Amino acid sequence: MRAETPPVDATRFRAVLGHFCTGITVVTTHDGQSPAGFACQSFAALSLDPPLVVFCPSRHSRTWEVIERSGKFAVNMLAEEQRDVCGVFGAPGADKFAEVGWSPGPSGSPLLDGALTWVECDLYATHEAGDHYLAVGLVTALGEPSEGRPLLYYRGRYTATEPLRGGLGTLFAVAGPDDWL
Repeated sequence: MRAETPPVDATRFRAVLGHFCTGITVVTTHDGQSPAGFACQSFAALSLDPPLVVFCPSRHSRTWEVIERSGKFAVNMLAEEQRDVCGVFGAPGADKFAEVGWSPGPSGSPLLDGALTWVECDLYATHEAGDHYLAVGLVTALGEPSEGRPLLYYRGRYTATEPLRGGLGTLFAVAGPDDWL
């Protein structure tokens, strides 16, 4: 039996979770008629076997309706110099793709010019999750890795990474099979 919990203030919830730095992506699709896409910071790797990713679109997203119809999507990982691209895809607009260069990926989903890299997916599963959906994608194609730096979001603002002195080895005393990196 679940104990009663006090309600959580939405403003405080947003402020506290804003302390978790996230990368910014643009999730795109093409339904055979026109491209669609939205800026998304709720994206993560989910599984290596099979290769799965997850993102969380709003229940009111018009792009989500197109992704559901097409059954395919691409996740474009934005570079730190793509703040303007994030702005285009983070705001309502008639033809976001008229303002941004792109080319079709292997499944037809738009791959944005200048993105660090991308993954293409088939829609694998969808779950209702509050005012969003939890969308799981089965990875079908991968872009090339990049030496660029990601566009990040932290405490309501864009931010950037700094190179680590000494490499990743300075972060971990011992790296084992349970470590992601």
